[in-house]
Amino acid sequence: MKFFIDTANLDQIKEAQDLGVLDGVTTNPSLMAKEGITGADKILQHYRDICDAVDGDVSAEVIATDFEGMIKEGEVLAALNPQIVVKLPMIAAGVKACKYFSDKGIKTNVTLVFSVGQALLAAKAGATYVSPFLGRLDDISTDGLHLIEEIRHVYDNYGFETQILSASVRNTMHVINCAKIGSDVMTGPLSSITGLLKHPLTDSGLAQFLADYQKGN
Repeated sequence: MKFFIDTANLDQIKEAQDLGVLDGVTTNPSLMAKEGITGADKILQHYRDICDAVDGDVSAEVIATDFEGMIKEGEVLAALNPQIVVKLPMIAAGVKACKYFSDKGIKTNVTLVFSVGQALLAAKAGATYVSPFLGRLDDISTDGLHLIEEIRHVYDNYGFETQILSASVRNTMHVINCAKIGSDVMTGPLSSITGLLKHPLTDSGLAQFLADYQKGN
């Protein structure tokens, strides 16, 4: 399973990259604003900086909600770097734009997916990634992991190459469960990745090893 980090914070991106397990980045205008990055020129430059910091795909989201606007924005984003994946909303215009970009060999990520039907449409339109938001479903007492299982089943039935990018991952158990059910990618905060390092027996075992070493010196 690929590990993406969902942030616009360059320090966190570099920390995950330095750990040696990062495969890509997802971000959006809200995450950009959280880092104080506003205005078209600054946002575009920040996407360039993110691409320089990582080796893998970087999802860059369009703001427009109409087909023509999505195409205009998406072409600008795609021209920034070959690592850029044009991130499109799961609406009719977004599916249409997904097909347009897919036909041109431009990578896409269809986002805000909350049903199997939406995921099926995205795959039919040639999406590189589809992003079901499991954490947001959990927030309304709906099983987000079950949705990912269903999408996996449908994609495997028909051999779709679209990758399931489990989004809105909140914690380490989300990561582990996504891996168990066959999600291709997960994206979440840095803590969801570094949290996998932690176990009390690792800490106590290391402390004992060091203590025993010190006794002999």
